[in-house]
Amino acid sequence: MILINLAIGLLTMMICLTVQVMFTLWSVRYVVRHADEPGLGRALLTGTRRLLMAMVIMMLGNFLQIMLWGALFLWLGEFTDFHEAAYHSGVNFTSLGYGDVVMSNDRKLLGPLEALNGILMLGLSSAALLGIVQHLTKGHPVNAAAQ
Repeated sequence: MILINLAIGLLTMMICLTVQVMFTLWSVRYVVRHADEPGLGRALLTGTRRLLMAMVIMMLGNFLQIMLWGALFLWLGEFTDFHEAAYHSGVNFTSLGYGDVVMSNDRKLLGPLEALNGILMLGLSSAALLGIVQHLTKGHPVNAAAQ
């Protein structure tokens, strides 16, 4: 059963990576495509708006992955209610780990695999957001007095 769970988990993780890469590239392209547009307000507010849009796009990707894991748990018969499966998935994905909802012994390995997946995907989102911040601040000194 361990090998079956490992195979199911790794396949799901590969699907999640594909989803996250698509959403991350979508958000980075959004920022780069709109980087030369004149802002409605000051440069800081315009950059913040673009950064927020990128964050929302990537969080939608993470949310979709949480729903994917929840659907998997439902399909495997671990839960009878999608709401509970999605809740359990969100707790796993974010590594929150309440422990108030637990899967059967046969499928417990999928919980840590999802947590590992979540850490990696949230790390990818964080790295992309940092890259976007660097792109937005390129050529704009943070502190003019430091020059």
